[in-house]
Amino acid sequence: MRDKYMYTDRLAVGYGNKILIDDIDINVEKGQIIALIGPNGAGKSTILKTIIGQLDSKDGTVYLAGKKMSEMSGHEVSVKMSVMMTDRLKTELMTCRDVVNTGRYPYTGRLGILSAADHEKVDEAIELVGGEDIADRDFMEISDGQRQRIMLAKAICQEPEIIVLDEPTSFLDIRHKLELISILKKMVKERNIAVIMSLHEIDLAQKVADKIVCVKGDRIDRSGEPDEIFTSDYIEKLYDIRKGSYNELFGGIELERAGGMAEVFVISGNGTGIPYYRKCQREGIPFATGIIHENDVDCQVAEALAVEVIKEKAFNHITDESFERAVEIMNKCKSVKCTLDVFGDINVENKKLYEIAKSTGKKIL
Repeated sequence: MRDKYMYTDRLAVGYGNKILIDDIDINVEKGQIIALIGPNGAGKSTILKTIIGQLDSKDGTVYLAGKKMSEMSGHEVSVKMSVMMTDRLKTELMTCRDVVNTGRYPYTGRLGILSAADHEKVDEAIELVGGEDIADRDFMEISDGQRQRIMLAKAICQEPEIIVLDEPTSFLDIRHKLELISILKKMVKERNIAVIMSLHEIDLAQKVADKIVCVKGDRIDRSGEPDEIFTSDYIEKLYDIRKGSYNELFGGIELERAGGMAEVFVISGNGTGIPYYRKCQREGIPFATGIIHENDVDCQVAEALAVEVIKEKAFNHITDESFERAVEIMNKCKSVKCTLDVFGDINVENKKLYEIAKSTGKKIL
């Protein structure tokens, strides 16, 4: 059983006299990662800024460790919560190590003098984010991605019980995105901390978060576990996707299929067709494909990109009906592309399709 650590009670957020979103109830438990997702400008950052006290709430209450945050001192909050926002940190003549050092200030005296133990924790945090090679460089002279890693190190060495992050993977390349997410997962598991963050990358949110909060401009549209949220229909509705589609099994998007009558018939299966499907999409070539079993990984992408897909039920031998339909569609296409090197007993009809294409003089790509 996890411990409820931070929660909001009918929180309302906004700017000036305008309320953007109200009745926000978010519970963050220790040992749990909460991810806020939604379109650009939906209010994810506004919610996080209000939760951490950077913006005043318009109504409602934020509780931290059982207390109203509005009644806690800055020191009380800082020893329990660390923050990594997208706002650019203003520094002058500070090295990256100096920036990370500030994460220990909640534990120092008024003079902010770090002890040997504090310096050890700073070094550990820098090493954890792979920042040793930039630790003594000017913070303002490193890349945005490197700044993100240093700011994470600052948050880590603060030894919080909850970390709030706004778009922490912004500016990071693939390697460092994965490293950052892995660090957060490890901290959540080993130190039993809580994490709440906003993410643009819904594929990462689907894989890393224990709970998803969907922000839709004027409301919290839905909350739940990833398998409840990440369905094709709902994600396309949440983001108002009109060009292309979202694939819930792959956790990613596919671009819009090429329009018109199929020009190429692709004989594929076992994942071999996907690179060619996407090549056709990039080049604007409409295509049909088959015969693919419904449990084949090719089938998922084909249904998003192909003009027509001839499918067969999972684990079943290809029926005469499916074969005849494939021959009919193939005969209407200008050319044929076969991505298969071998054919098994269950899809031997695909080999027959290829032989028919060659025997009828169809252009083979």
